[in-house]
Amino acid sequence: MRHGKKHNHLGRTTSHRKAMLSNMATSLILHKRITTTLAKAKALRVYVEPILTKGKDDTTHSRRTVFSYLQDKDATTILFREIAEKIANRPGGYTRIVKLQNRLGDNAEMAIIELVDYNTVYGTDAAQAAKKSTRRRGGSGKAKADAPVTAAPAASAEVTPADEFEVAEAPVEDAAVAEAPAAEETPEAPAADEENAEKGE
Repeated sequence: MRHGKKHNHLGRTTSHRKAMLSNMATSLILHKRITTTLAKAKALRVYVEPILTKGKDDTTHSRRTVFSYLQDKDATTILFREIAEKIANRPGGYTRIVKLQNRLGDNAEMAIIELVDYNTVYGTDAAQAAKKSTRRRGGSGKAKADAPVTAAPAASAEVTPADEFEVAEAPVEDAAVAEAPAAEETPEAPAADEENAEKGE
Protein backbone atom coordinates (compact mmCIF):
# COMPACT_ATOMS: atom_id res chain seq x y z
CA MET A 1 0.00 0.00 0.00
CA ARG A 2 1.15 3.51 -0.76
CA HIS A 3 -0.46 5.42 2.07
CA GLY A 4 0.86 8.95 2.34
CA LYS A 5 3.15 8.61 -0.66
CA LYS A 6 2.35 11.71 -2.66
CA HIS A 7 4.67 11.37 -5.66
CA ASN A 8 4.73 8.90 -8.52
CA HIS A 9 7.78 6.60 -8.42
CA LEU A 10 7.54 6.12 -12.22
CA GLY A 11 8.88 2.58 -11.83
CA ARG A 12 12.39 3.79 -10.99
CA THR A 13 14.73 3.97 -8.06
CA THR A 14 15.07 7.28 -6.23
CA SER A 15 18.40 8.17 -7.83
CA HIS A 16 17.17 7.26 -11.31
CA ARG A 17 13.97 9.27 -10.84
CA LYS A 18 15.82 12.37 -9.62
CA ALA A 19 18.33 12.21 -12.47
CA MET A 20 15.55 11.81 -15.04
CA LEU A 21 13.52 14.72 -13.69
CA SER A 22 16.65 16.88 -13.56
CA ASN A 23 17.39 16.15 -17.22
CA MET A 24 13.77 16.78 -18.21
CA ALA A 25 13.71 20.09 -16.31
CA THR A 26 16.90 21.15 -18.09
CA SER A 27 15.39 20.27 -21.46
CA LEU A 28 12.20 22.17 -20.64
CA ILE A 29 14.17 25.30 -19.71
CA LEU A 30 16.36 25.10 -22.81
CA HIS A 31 13.66 24.22 -25.38
CA LYS A 32 10.56 25.69 -23.62
CA ARG A 33 8.50 22.62 -24.65
CA ILE A 34 9.04 18.87 -24.52
CA THR A 35 6.95 15.82 -25.42
CA THR A 36 6.81 12.97 -22.92
CA THR A 37 4.34 10.61 -21.28
CA LEU A 38 1.51 12.08 -19.26
CA ALA A 39 2.75 10.56 -15.99
CA LYS A 40 6.25 12.00 -16.46
CA ALA A 41 4.82 15.39 -17.43
CA LYS A 42 2.78 15.55 -14.22
CA ALA A 43 5.81 14.53 -12.15
CA LEU A 44 7.97 17.10 -13.94
CA ARG A 45 5.48 19.89 -13.28
CA VAL A 46 5.72 19.30 -9.53
CA TYR A 47 9.53 19.17 -9.80
CA VAL A 48 10.22 22.18 -12.02
CA GLU A 49 7.76 24.82 -10.82
CA PRO A 50 9.51 25.42 -7.45
CA ILE A 51 12.75 25.77 -9.40
CA LEU A 52 11.16 28.40 -11.65
CA THR A 53 9.89 30.26 -8.58
CA LYS A 54 13.42 30.20 -7.16
CA GLY A 55 14.64 31.70 -10.45
CA LYS A 56 12.74 34.93 -9.78
CA ASP A 57 15.14 35.81 -6.93
CA ASP A 58 18.50 36.41 -8.61
CA THR A 59 20.93 35.89 -5.76
CA THR A 60 24.00 33.73 -5.37
CA HIS A 61 22.18 31.44 -2.95
CA SER A 62 19.27 30.97 -5.39
CA ARG A 63 21.63 30.24 -8.27
CA ARG A 64 23.48 27.62 -6.26
CA THR A 65 20.22 26.02 -5.13
CA VAL A 66 18.88 25.86 -8.70
CA PHE A 67 22.18 24.48 -9.99
CA SER A 68 22.05 21.71 -7.38
CA TYR A 69 18.79 20.53 -8.97
CA LEU A 70 19.57 21.11 -12.65
CA GLN A 71 23.33 20.35 -12.75
CA ASP A 72 23.59 22.45 -15.94
CA LYS A 73 25.21 25.89 -16.16
CA ASP A 74 23.54 26.91 -19.42
CA ALA A 75 20.06 26.07 -18.17
CA THR A 76 20.70 27.92 -14.92
CA THR A 77 21.89 31.02 -16.80
CA ILE A 78 18.89 31.01 -19.16
CA LEU A 79 16.51 30.58 -16.21
CA PHE A 80 17.81 33.62 -14.33
CA ARG A 81 18.32 35.86 -17.39
CA GLU A 82 15.47 35.14 -19.81
CA ILE A 83 12.76 33.07 -18.16
CA ALA A 84 12.78 35.04 -14.89
CA GLU A 85 11.81 38.20 -16.80
CA LYS A 86 8.93 36.44 -18.55
CA ILE A 87 7.44 34.90 -15.41
CA ALA A 88 8.11 37.84 -13.08
CA ASN A 89 4.43 38.83 -12.82
CA ARG A 90 2.99 35.30 -12.80
CA PRO A 91 2.18 33.92 -9.34
CA GLY A 92 2.78 30.24 -10.08
CA GLY A 93 1.38 28.00 -12.77
CA TYR A 94 4.34 28.41 -15.13
CA THR A 95 3.76 25.22 -17.11
CA ARG A 96 0.92 23.78 -19.16
CA ILE A 97 0.25 20.13 -20.00
CA VAL A 98 -1.55 19.37 -23.28
CA LYS A 99 -2.60 15.78 -23.89
CA LEU A 100 -1.76 14.08 -27.20
CA GLN A 101 -2.76 10.85 -28.88
CA ASN A 102 -1.56 7.63 -27.31
CA ARG A 103 1.82 6.29 -28.41
CA LEU A 104 1.61 3.71 -31.16
CA GLY A 105 4.09 1.23 -29.69
CA ASP A 106 2.69 0.66 -26.21
CA ASN A 107 -0.44 2.87 -26.22
CA ALA A 108 1.04 5.08 -23.50
CA GLU A 109 -0.70 8.40 -22.81
CA MET A 110 1.44 11.18 -24.31
CA ALA A 111 1.49 14.89 -23.52
CA ILE A 112 3.34 18.12 -24.22
CA ILE A 113 4.56 20.13 -21.25
CA GLU A 114 5.49 23.72 -22.03
CA LEU A 115 6.18 27.06 -20.41
CA VAL A 116 3.00 29.14 -20.52
CA ASP A 117 4.69 32.47 -21.29
CA TYR A 118 6.51 31.12 -24.35
CA ASN A 119 3.42 29.88 -26.20
CA THR A 120 1.69 32.27 -28.62
CA VAL A 121 -1.18 29.92 -29.49
CA TYR A 122 -2.82 29.99 -26.03
CA GLY A 123 -1.44 33.38 -25.00
CA THR A 124 -3.19 36.68 -24.33
CA ASP A 125 -2.64 37.88 -27.91
CA ALA A 126 -4.69 35.01 -29.30
CA ALA A 127 -7.46 35.69 -26.78
CA GLN A 128 -7.61 39.36 -27.78
CA ALA A 129 -7.74 38.44 -31.45
CA ALA A 130 -10.63 36.08 -30.77
CA LYS A 131 -12.53 38.82 -28.92
CA LYS A 132 -12.01 41.26 -31.79
CA SER A 133 -13.34 38.72 -34.27
CA THR A 134 -16.53 38.28 -32.23
CA ARG A 135 -17.04 42.04 -32.14
CA ARG A 136 -16.65 42.23 -35.91
CA ARG A 137 -19.31 39.60 -36.37
CA GLY A 138 -21.74 41.68 -34.32
CA GLY A 139 -21.48 44.60 -36.75
CA SER A 140 -21.36 42.50 -39.89
CA GLY A 141 -24.85 43.68 -41.01
CA LYS A 142 -23.72 47.28 -41.36
CA ALA A 143 -20.54 46.22 -43.11
CA LYS A 144 -22.51 44.16 -45.64
CA ALA A 145 -24.85 47.09 -46.31
CA ASP A 146 -21.92 49.39 -47.03
CA ALA A 147 -19.86 46.88 -48.99
CA PRO A 148 -21.90 46.74 -52.27
CA VAL A 149 -21.98 50.55 -52.61
CA THR A 150 -18.22 50.84 -52.50
CA ALA A 151 -17.40 47.64 -54.37
CA ALA A 152 -19.87 47.99 -57.29
CA PRO A 153 -18.07 50.80 -59.22
CA ALA A 154 -14.73 49.04 -58.90
CA ALA A 155 -16.20 45.80 -60.23
CA SER A 156 -17.86 47.54 -63.20
CA ALA A 157 -14.75 49.55 -64.09
CA GLU A 158 -12.43 46.58 -64.15
CA VAL A 159 -12.34 44.25 -67.14
CA THR A 160 -11.69 40.67 -66.17
CA PRO A 161 -10.15 38.10 -68.48
CA ALA A 162 -13.54 36.38 -68.64
CA ASP A 163 -15.09 39.55 -70.10
CA GLU A 164 -12.35 39.72 -72.73
CA PHE A 165 -13.10 36.17 -73.79
CA GLU A 166 -16.81 36.93 -74.05
CA VAL A 167 -16.11 39.98 -76.22
CA ALA A 168 -13.82 37.96 -78.44
CA GLU A 169 -16.36 35.17 -78.82
CA ALA A 170 -19.26 37.48 -79.74
CA PRO A 171 -18.08 38.27 -83.32
CA VAL A 172 -17.49 34.58 -83.92
CA GLU A 173 -21.11 33.82 -83.04
CA ASP A 174 -22.33 36.68 -85.31
CA ALA A 175 -20.24 35.33 -88.17
CA ALA A 176 -21.75 31.91 -87.70
CA VAL A 177 -25.24 33.40 -87.73
CA ALA A 178 -24.38 35.46 -90.83
CA GLU A 179 -23.04 32.40 -92.60
CA ALA A 180 -26.11 30.33 -91.80
CA PRO A 181 -28.57 32.36 -93.96
CA ALA A 182 -26.08 32.47 -96.84
CA ALA A 183 -25.86 28.71 -96.72
CA GLU A 184 -29.63 28.46 -96.67
CA GLU A 185 -30.05 30.86 -99.61
CA THR A 186 -27.82 28.91 -101.96
CA PRO A 187 -29.99 25.78 -101.98
CA GLU A 188 -33.19 27.85 -102.30
CA ALA A 189 -32.03 29.74 -105.42
CA PRO A 190 -31.89 26.65 -107.67
CA ALA A 191 -35.28 25.56 -106.40
CA ALA A 192 -36.79 28.91 -107.39
CA ASP A 193 -35.23 28.69 -110.89
CA GLU A 194 -36.70 25.22 -111.37
CA GLU A 195 -40.19 26.47 -110.43
CA ASN A 196 -39.93 29.40 -112.89
CA ALA A 197 -38.73 27.06 -115.59
CA GLU A 198 -41.72 24.76 -115.04
CA LYS A 199 -44.16 27.71 -115.23
CA GLY A 200 -42.50 28.96 -118.40
CA GLU A 201 -42.90 25.62 -120.02
